[in-house]
Amino acid sequence: MKHSKLTALIFIALILGIIVGHFAPDFAVKMRPFAIIFLRMVKMIIAPLLFATLVVGISGHGDVKSLGKIGLKTIIYFEVVTTLALIIGLSMANLFKPGIGFVSGTSEHALRMQEAGLIAASHAHTSVSEMIVNIFPTSIFDAMSQGNLLQIVVFAIFFALAMIAVGDKAKPVVNFFNSISQIMFKFTEYVMYFAPLGIFGAIASTVGANGLAVLKNYCKVIVALYVALAIFVLLVLIIVCKIVKISFRDLIRALQEPALLTFTTASSEAAFPKAMEIMERFGVPKTIVGFVMPTGYTFNLDGSTLYLAMGVLFSSQLVGIHLDLNQQIIIMLALMLTSKGVAGVPRASLIVLAGTLASFNIPILGVAILLGIDQILDMGRTTVNLIGNCVATVVIARWENQFDYDKMNEFVKQSKEESIGNDIQHLRDDILHRSSDSNL
Repeated sequence: MKHSKLTALIFIALILGIIVGHFAPDFAVKMRPFAIIFLRMVKMIIAPLLFATLVVGISGHGDVKSLGKIGLKTIIYFEVVTTLALIIGLSMANLFKPGIGFVSGTSEHALRMQEAGLIAASHAHTSVSEMIVNIFPTSIFDAMSQGNLLQIVVFAIFFALAMIAVGDKAKPVVNFFNSISQIMFKFTEYVMYFAPLGIFGAIASTVGANGLAVLKNYCKVIVALYVALAIFVLLVLIIVCKIVKISFRDLIRALQEPALLTFTTASSEAAFPKAMEIMERFGVPKTIVGFVMPTGYTFNLDGSTLYLAMGVLFSSQLVGIHLDLNQQIIIMLALMLTSKGVAGVPRASLIVLAGTLASFNIPILGVAILLGIDQILDMGRTTVNLIGNCVATVVIARWENQFDYDKMNEFVKQSKEESIGNDIQHLRDDILHRSSDSNL
């Protein structure tokens, strides 16, 4: 209910922003500070949320040896699938070029953003050696103050591995960071309450400065992302399901309730427990579901990873920075690390996108632009995150020869019978309703 109300408020803010931007453009442009304030609030979450999430995700499972083959296979699968998501995201961004010609007043708009202190330089890191050197921090506090995600990720990985090596003595620290992680999730939730105001400011100022014609460009961004997500589902998830010999259609039918909840709220939090329960009933052992699903929400957010790849290119295209193939490969390698810190909460991808852009000295004007339609984008990418993690549980269970096909068939049969029963009941209710009307 809470997520539904916030979603409704965001869409109301989106519509109001368009109306105000069109009928009162001068006033609408003055609403830009609301977007800037919200982005600043988002930026202040980056370092603690990313660091705590990664440390807990890596070290929270205890001794690496206890994870055995399941842990290794899970990480291999996650890395392969998220890499494919990055490739598809970059390919679609190069094909659609959503940032080119986005707004007529981009230069003036960018200068105003720069005056507000939101943009650093106007060039990106260009060499592999420069990126490699830059990912190693001289100080974690300096990395956090600058919002350098690559440096935070590297420090978090070493820190978590050291905690695992220490063993039981590090349990208080693991518990501490687990608490920090939970606090930051709640902190993020509070910040997201200001999303309607930030989105109103972003869309109103953008429409006010560039007119309604900018909505056509927004539609281009939305179509590009949803086409990319559809291609990912077709070329990756469906093929993976065929390899492990399960019906993708049956899986989607089983997940329709949590998937619909995820799509409407743009958050996987509410659907997470229900999805885990369904996957156990679908034939995946509880131990595998209990390990793969939580780990996946740190390391296997396919839709969000794909979006980050498109978001980086959109932001560079928007300000006229041309990234050649080598530079895009460098960014893809960086996103393999930074995308692992995307939390399963609304607008978290904007947090990581802003940090990744800052790491490459690309202006974050694109984040302010995307903020206006991020709810629509988040609905699609978060749903793909959920489905991707559910597919991952089946893959790992099949890889371990522990998937119960009989249980799956029984669950599918039961679901179909329930669906038919519901249809019959609806038909009966309809007949009774018409009969009652005719008697009247």
